[in-house]
Amino acid sequence: MKTLLENIAKHVSLTTEEQELVLTLVQTEHYKAKTILLKEGQICTHSFFILKGILRSYTVDQNGVEHVVSFACPGWWIADMYSYLSQRPGQLFIETNEEAEVMLLSKENQEKLYLQVPKLERFFRILIENSLVANQQRLIDNMSFTTEARYDKFSKKYPELVNCLPQKQIASYIGVTPEFFSKMKARLLKK
Repeated sequence: MKTLLENIAKHVSLTTEEQELVLTLVQTEHYKAKTILLKEGQICTHSFFILKGILRSYTVDQNGVEHVVSFACPGWWIADMYSYLSQRPGQLFIETNEEAEVMLLSKENQEKLYLQVPKLERFFRILIENSLVANQQRLIDNMSFTTEARYDKFSKKYPELVNCLPQKQIASYIGVTPEFFSKMKARLLKK
């Protein structure tokens, strides 16, 4: 719970009463590794704040190939934002990579927080803006950078993830097949 309040405090200051209200409107859940929290076609009714573990969001194409959209580590939020905001069926799966402890905030409770603690609208706006900037940069990187450069940037930006994630998930995130990724890493090791 302290982790969530510290995350919020990075952007807005809450009174003790406001902090207590936040904590009454979230629920903490524990999940085993490989638990699917959201499936494609479901409506995303909660955003997830990670306390322990790693979650990933991904989509599956018509050939059954997974495409990783994002990862979330402790202290990060994750949701299918299209579905969460529109309350329409989404396109993403959200799954735990490992055993995880997660705080869930329902869309309904988030709206209550907006009304009762207007500062939290600012907090979530900042999160959404940061996410938009990061996604735009990732799109530009995918169009402009070589695979090696994308992997190097990923490794430098998320060093804690490089050794924790399956190689096929990193490959998917940077937009290549696991086979290509293995060959690329072998080439990089030779340099």
